[in-house]
Amino acid sequence: MSLIELATRRRVTVAMATVTLVLFGFIALFDLKVNLLPDLSYPTLTVRTEYVGAAPAEIETLVSEPIEQAVGVVKNLRKLKSVSRTGQSDVVLEFAWGTDMDQASLEVRDKLELLQLPLEVKPPVLLRFNPSTQPIMRLAIAASSAQATPQELMNLRRYAEETLKRRLEPVPGVAAVKVGGGLEDEVQVLIDQNKLAQLNLDINVVVQRLQQENVNISGGRIEEGSQRYLVRTVNQFANLQQMRDMLITTLNGVPIHLRDVATVEQGNKEREAIIRIGSAEAVEVALYKEGDANTVAVADAIKQALRDMERETAPRTPGAEGGRRGPPQVATVPGQYTVDGLTMRTVEDQSVFIGSALSEVQKEAVMGGLFAILIIFFFLRDGWSTFVISLSLPVSIIATFFFMGQLDLSLNVMSLAGLALATGMVVDDSIVVLENIAKAREKGLGVLEAAIVGTKEVGMPVVATTLTTVAVFLPLVFVEGVAGQLFRDQALTVSIALLISMVIALTLIPMLSSLKATAPMSFPAESEPGSVRPPRSFAEAGQRFAAPYTSMVVRRPGALGAIVGGLAALVFAPFKLLWWALTFLTLLAVRAGLLVWRGFTTFVLPAIAKVGEFVLRPYDAAAESYRRRILPAALRNPTLVLGSAGVAFLLSLGMATTLGTDLIPQLAQDRFDMTAKLPAGTQLQDTDRLVAAVQGQFDGDDRIKALFGVSGTGTRLDANPTESGENIARVSIVLGQGYSRTTEAALTNDIRGFMAGYPDVEVKFSRPELVALSTPLEIEIRGTSLEELEAAGRKLRELMLASPHFADVKSTVEQGFPEVQIRFDQERAAALGLTTRQIADEVVRKVRGEVATRYSFRDRKIDVLVRAQEQDRASVAEIRDLIIHPQSERPVPLSAVAEVIETIGPGEINRVDQTRVAIISANLRDIDLGTAVEEVNKLVEANPLGTDLRLAFGGQSEELGRSLQSLMFAFGLAIFLVYLVMASQFESLLHPFVILFTIPLAVVGAVLALVLSGSPVSVVVFIGLILLVGIVVKNAIVLVDKVNQLRLEGLSKVDALVEGSYSRLRPIVMTTLTTLFGFAPLAFFGGDGAEVKAPMAITVIGGLTVSTLLTLVVIPVMYKLLDRSSDESWKAEGERNKQIGLIGKLVGESQP
Repeated sequence: MSLIELATRRRVTVAMATVTLVLFGFIALFDLKVNLLPDLSYPTLTVRTEYVGAAPAEIETLVSEPIEQAVGVVKNLRKLKSVSRTGQSDVVLEFAWGTDMDQASLEVRDKLELLQLPLEVKPPVLLRFNPSTQPIMRLAIAASSAQATPQELMNLRRYAEETLKRRLEPVPGVAAVKVGGGLEDEVQVLIDQNKLAQLNLDINVVVQRLQQENVNISGGRIEEGSQRYLVRTVNQFANLQQMRDMLITTLNGVPIHLRDVATVEQGNKEREAIIRIGSAEAVEVALYKEGDANTVAVADAIKQALRDMERETAPRTPGAEGGRRGPPQVATVPGQYTVDGLTMRTVEDQSVFIGSALSEVQKEAVMGGLFAILIIFFFLRDGWSTFVISLSLPVSIIATFFFMGQLDLSLNVMSLAGLALATGMVVDDSIVVLENIAKAREKGLGVLEAAIVGTKEVGMPVVATTLTTVAVFLPLVFVEGVAGQLFRDQALTVSIALLISMVIALTLIPMLSSLKATAPMSFPAESEPGSVRPPRSFAEAGQRFAAPYTSMVVRRPGALGAIVGGLAALVFAPFKLLWWALTFLTLLAVRAGLLVWRGFTTFVLPAIAKVGEFVLRPYDAAAESYRRRILPAALRNPTLVLGSAGVAFLLSLGMATTLGTDLIPQLAQDRFDMTAKLPAGTQLQDTDRLVAAVQGQFDGDDRIKALFGVSGTGTRLDANPTESGENIARVSIVLGQGYSRTTEAALTNDIRGFMAGYPDVEVKFSRPELVALSTPLEIEIRGTSLEELEAAGRKLRELMLASPHFADVKSTVEQGFPEVQIRFDQERAAALGLTTRQIADEVVRKVRGEVATRYSFRDRKIDVLVRAQEQDRASVAEIRDLIIHPQSERPVPLSAVAEVIETIGPGEINRVDQTRVAIISANLRDIDLGTAVEEVNKLVEANPLGTDLRLAFGGQSEELGRSLQSLMFAFGLAIFLVYLVMASQFESLLHPFVILFTIPLAVVGAVLALVLSGSPVSVVVFIGLILLVGIVVKNAIVLVDKVNQLRLEGLSKVDALVEGSYSRLRPIVMTTLTTLFGFAPLAFFGGDGAEVKAPMAITVIGGLTVSTLLTLVVIPVMYKLLDRSSDESWKAEGERNKQIGLIGKLVGESQP
């Protein structure tokens, strides 16, 4: 018994299996993770090393170069970059996509363990870039006024660290809570170096005494009798006065305390960042999720935790009874929370955009499905047939969720876009099957036999068309770069949905089509007992009420029977009334539903059918014209048909060369960032003034919901080496309701115009990073001389600034960073018995300071910093007067043993593959990435940068080249795999070759659609082309298979082509229209995430439309020209197949 026969005979089994699959799909749906994009594993490692106080030149020589040499031999390393900045080295290792990053991390760690770096250098830290390193939420607690007092800023910081952080860290899914801004507590021990010199004491003595005295050490335990005691030495500082009273030394019998040589006070650390929300200073709380957590669920849990805190601390209204208090007075404002009298604002929430983008895709999928169902009804004009076909849509989609859960896929823009794409495709197989069942009924077969025979006839093409579509996704395994990982979820989702729809078309559809027949194993219908209905008269109701009494009297005559019967009647009476009422209401609801359904089927469906009949009148006329005139004329004039198709293909290739190229379109979100780089050496306060000026200018703009500014180093935890320092400012512009690309572009131009008033400030605009680690365009100028690189970088930057196509042009070789260089005189130092290292250590302790110990404050540990007092290190002149040998008879200043010089050093030094580079980066304005690269090459050819310098392109342009190359390979491999599947299904090498001619026809439509929509060729478009390969061959497979069947029945080649093409015209047009209308919402409805969805949908719509129109003419012509088999051979093959089938049937019937 075949699968199709089993499905028609075991209907309950098929129904229960379908219900089970749908149930499992619903259950899995609620357990799926929800993210914006699929989990992307970037093959990037960063080795971050800190060397506090070292200049970029020393960082490059002492840190970056040794690390590069050590890790440069790691397996699968593709590119090695480094950035040497003041106090920090970042060495970035880019591996080939597909590299096992866990193994690569182990190899890099092994190399770093063997590395010998200067003693002052902190151990290297290995970091991995991951999108989850961006906070999913940012909260800001603003000060009460624009000019906040230091005490208020310190209190806000304490509250954030002691209360908020501790309350939010236990929230499920939260990985870390980082606090930034405000003033951080620190105990400062400010040494008077003159007093130390008078006492011949070194600052190191103070540091050591603080370390020795502030200790709590366990001394073990003792036992005395039956009692056991713990032994502890308790000597930690309980307050600052104890620290001031600490004994440093005894000099000539006189005790010297810390208060005698230093001032001890509780202050704040040097500020690394100033954060502003609006015009007021603020403290930022950044929340990071765990790597595998659900972004939307974690964000909702955080919001709920904040609301709970808000209710707990809200004032309560006085109650009316017994002094009780009423519910808390909480005025809920979206994105705003008031806890303990402090107002927190949400300045970033990834879940908002994710939820909006996902709901947009869900809406588009539903609309596409409804459009597809409407198209089916227009063609069939029968409610039951439309229902049968449409049922495959929700079953396939919902069942897909179960397999998504098993494969650990998440609900994201790409996977949901795959489901939206599938909505127009999953009904195709069902349409073909039901159409052929209807053809079998027209031949006079019974309902059951028609369902079996009709499904068997198209079983092979249904399997072939599905497998060809699924096969095109296999080459995505070979796609390198972010594209392969980005579209993996979509490929798997579409493949799963199509495979499920194939099974449904071969089982559920014939089963439902045969419901009007009596299955061999069905049971006879049984009538329901009449007792389930309510009574129809008062007499009948009385009889039913008295039934217990009557029954008891009959069985037990006498008074006892009457009493028991009466009591039983009274007890059961309420239950009977309730049962009759429920039965009545149920029947009423059922009959009302049936009445509505009858009205719908009697009035609404016929009206829609008439609309469909009117809409499809042109199709009916075109179909008749196709059968009688267009196709016969095409078969008579093959040269004209094929010549026209060839010319169209060549013209499309010519138009394709005019299209631009791009990597992956950026997603327009509800925010964008402005990064401003002030001249090197700018103090943090001056950077903050610029941020305050920008916020003051645009704070009242109706288009802006919030302005969030960070001066200096923010709370980012990523491993991507970004610009940092006191001269860096970042302003996040959060857009208001109804934002769009136009709003973002207008605001960007307005802010750029305002920043033009600051000519020394470099400005860059960007969107939140999702799939790209760099700016769209990066030009690497490689050389050895910093002077030549600086000159070439400045020249190329000026050339690009003069072009209207480049914006926010930045160079890594800029004006240097102000430095104070100390050059020692070794002979003078030796004469005083000092070494260079001793002098350097003394300078470091007095200028930068040293953390001697940690002090317990408010259940926290805060640093105790020891260094010279402010007036001894406030200027270069005072640095020269630092006492570096306090033990000598006369104080020795630094100027006596060293030359202190003010100079300019490089701000940062970049290297790529162990060669110095100058990197020029830019955003693009009204131009695609490929055209931008060409324009830069022309600028350099017209204006040479230097003979010893080499030019290379990095960033997204480098990734684009690799991705397009691998996508071209995947496109060719997809065509080859489709041919293999079709050859195995048709058992022929010729017919699949004929069918492949639909692919160049699809390219014609795809290029035309891209030209009309103005879309560049991107990774998204290539994915659409690969998907198109699997879709467009479906129509040709169905057509050629029908032609072959007719030739086996004895028709001539031309007659079989005409009749077969006409016979398959309606299912081809139906499947094409359902697919087109399923894709239409993705292409034209916009919404969040449309930048990724629309180009792919436009490519498929254009290619499928043109391919279908040309396939109906070109494929029959190609079949006629290439198939040289005689009609007699086909007829003989058909007779032989009939005999084989008859023998098989007889053998099957003869078996017991």
